[in-house]
Amino acid sequence: MADKNYAEEEMTVELELEDGEKVTCAIITILTVNQKDYIALMPLDENGQNDDGEVWFYGYREDEKDPNVEPELIYIDDDEEYDAVADAFDEFLDNVEFDELVDDAE
Repeated sequence: MADKNYAEEEMTVELELEDGEKVTCAIITILTVNQKDYIALMPLDENGQNDDGEVWFYGYREDEKDPNVEPELIYIDDDEEYDAVADAFDEFLDNVEFDELVDDAE
């Protein structure tokens, strides 16, 4: 994880993939599942858009002793762990949509 910047009020990170390609991702949320933190990222194209709705999940760990250290992203290679995070993300989306409906009704 490298540069953090603000683009259109969104927090973004730049990931370097295994093949060396760099991808800018919007940070959607940080979730806690089974006492572990995970981050949901939306990869953006060169125009800052995501047209396919793809979302990437990674384990997320901050250095509690030094907030200036870049957080660590950990690849999730366990299918059950990934499914648990995906389910938590779906629940997060349901809550966001519900909150938006409530806000619109007021």
